[in-house]
Amino acid sequence: MKALFFENFCEAPKVASLPDPTPESDGVVIKVEATGLCRSDWHGWMGHDPDIRLPHVPGHEFAGVVAAVGRDVRRFRIGDRVTVPFVSGCGHCHECRSGNQQVCETQFQPGFTHWGSFAEYVAIGYADQNLVHLPESMGFDTAASLGCRFATSFRAVVDQGRLKGGEWLAVHGCGGVGLSAIMIGAGLGAQVVAIDIAEDKLALARQLGAIATINSRDVEDVAQAVRDITGGGAHVSVDALGHPATCCNSISNLRRRGRHVQVGLMLGDHAMSAVPMARVIAHELEIYGSHGMQAWRYDAMLAMIESGRLSPEKLIGRHISLTDAATALPAMDSFRESGISIISHFE
Repeated sequence: MKALFFENFCEAPKVASLPDPTPESDGVVIKVEATGLCRSDWHGWMGHDPDIRLPHVPGHEFAGVVAAVGRDVRRFRIGDRVTVPFVSGCGHCHECRSGNQQVCETQFQPGFTHWGSFAEYVAIGYADQNLVHLPESMGFDTAASLGCRFATSFRAVVDQGRLKGGEWLAVHGCGGVGLSAIMIGAGLGAQVVAIDIAEDKLALARQLGAIATINSRDVEDVAQAVRDITGGGAHVSVDALGHPATCCNSISNLRRRGRHVQVGLMLGDHAMSAVPMARVIAHELEIYGSHGMQAWRYDAMLAMIESGRLSPEKLIGRHISLTDAATALPAMDSFRESGISIISHFE
């Protein structure tokens, strides 16, 4: 199979022919039709993820067709159109048995714990627990764009943040995760404030449902600006970027008893960032992490998409080749892209 891989962290990725995967007894091999390029892949390339063993094939947001099936798989067959949560569960530990596969004690993460989807084929274990059937009406590029960004945002806003119609949602960072959260919040009937440093991303945020935007370069106090717009603070606030400043602003812009959800990764030098804990205590704020979404929860998200309340295809920025991705991956720290880049041809 043709695949993009790197042999050392921070060195230029290469495209080459690598051995085709074979399925485990409980797994499948999926022919990748589309896969998203995500900043989490950049973190992995930088060496921020201790699960990665070199050489490595990145990629964790993808959709495709089942090409081979292990003997113990019951729910899927060759030819099925599928996608996979970027955090997959073992199906046997306490967290999996309680329905929380996104924090499985021995979780499987394509593109991190195992070779990923920047390739023509990818192997996935524990298939009956982790694969998601795709609606026939959904394109593979749209399904790949759900990946870690849209699905993670859905769980962050709906399950962790418990956002309700009429509430205020603040979203810090208008990349793929943030724009997804904005669309989902607006789809739920919330009032959304978007915060970023780029006017083109803020313009896209308004198109996706934000009723107010803040360019953080233009204000002295982002949290106060949010509190002014919302009349006291957001009910729910999401740090979709993952930076000490956006995390602190997201917590600080909440109204009393508000809910902060941390989605953006805090890795490397930011792994032990300060939190305004005095405010958390005094205002009885709630702080949640959000790490992917279980396969069984996809039905609710897919139903909203099929009904037209959510349109994740609007978040797709461009389609690129595997060769293009070799230069696009190292450049992801620049935050230049508006929308999600999808690898849709493997050359």
